[in-house]
Amino acid sequence: MEIRTGVVHLGGVPARQLLERYGSPLYVYEEETLRGRARELVEAITYTDKAVKYACKANTNIALMSILKEEGMGIDAISPGEIYAALRAGFKPEQILFTSNNATAEELTYAVSKKVTVNLDSLSNLETFGKMYPGREICVRINPNVGGGHHHHVITGGQGSKFGITYTHVDEILETARRYGLMVRGIHQHIGSGILDSDIFVQAMDVLLEVAPRFKDISFIDFGGGIGVPYREDQKRIDVRLFGQKITEDFESFCGRYGRRLTLVIEPGRYPVAESGFLLAKVTAVKKGETHRFVGTDTGFNHLVRPAMYGSYHRILHAENADGETIPQVVAGNICESGDVFTRDENGIVDRQLPLFTEGDVVCVCNAGAYGYSMSSNYNSRPRPAEVLVKGGEARLIRKRERMEDLFRN
Repeated sequence: MEIRTGVVHLGGVPARQLLERYGSPLYVYEEETLRGRARELVEAITYTDKAVKYACKANTNIALMSILKEEGMGIDAISPGEIYAALRAGFKPEQILFTSNNATAEELTYAVSKKVTVNLDSLSNLETFGKMYPGREICVRINPNVGGGHHHHVITGGQGSKFGITYTHVDEILETARRYGLMVRGIHQHIGSGILDSDIFVQAMDVLLEVAPRFKDISFIDFGGGIGVPYREDQKRIDVRLFGQKITEDFESFCGRYGRRLTLVIEPGRYPVAESGFLLAKVTAVKKGETHRFVGTDTGFNHLVRPAMYGSYHRILHAENADGETIPQVVAGNICESGDVFTRDENGIVDRQLPLFTEGDVVCVCNAGAYGYSMSSNYNSRPRPAEVLVKGGEARLIRKRERMEDLFRN
């Protein structure tokens, strides 16, 4: 993203020009940013036997997934739909890990039918899978009792988490696997999302490495993802090279103790895609209330739910007057809910110092590439936006805009 004389350019294309061509609201992704973030993460880990699997729940657009495949990534999928998308994007079954959570027998069957490795999340599912598919190779998800993330809703490790088999229950894992002849080829963890401190990641990694020697025949250890990006202007970016160096050194040391080299796996979701994506919308109404100046738009939390769900901060730009003099304003959506406000925190509405918006202006919401479209909905019976990929001044449509007819076609 560049600002030239106050005008926001995405992939070299002015924001308004994109809206005029593809309609509003609109998701826009910069290909160079996507490739750059993926490449720097892959290259930061110098351990040779590695697999960087993109956690595609962050964004399942097949065009974007195909680009990440070209950059050497595999896929972490958490549903049959994501397995389907990964195969459509050209990933091979052996590049995909299905990390289940309270999976049904039908979901497990689908993964096995597609020759995808299944990562089992509970002793209950381990028992179910063993009865259905004795003698299979599997992975198991361990809860290391360490959690972290930008909001308590996204912490996926620790005592209060629904995810994984507690690290103290290894005996039960091994006994169930023995009973059904299951071959545990991998162990896995994931502690949370939006982590900007590599020490938290390494701390959880060390807990899993303490458990790992109990599993004698594993070929890989998957430390999950959760690597964050700076959403606020004053946040410091994680030192990716230092992160890569720390986990490489930790894993090299472990493999020496274990007696053979294993494959190191991580699963970034947010990191490759978040900063590549933007949500563009038009200002449809301006309202001066008793305490706030509301800037109404033609999008809402049906298209980007993170502010309403987590109180998440997203930088907001005036797409044609980004450097203009600012005043306190609240940017709101068009959904019939009081929580449909983009400038908010966990406690409610927060004024944002922004250049003066008037009707017809273009709003640019930044860092919307992760958990934007993938968490969108048709609430209020509103269609979802189109998605566009931009590079070098050129744009191409990578998902059509929904129509009202699409909402009721089933």
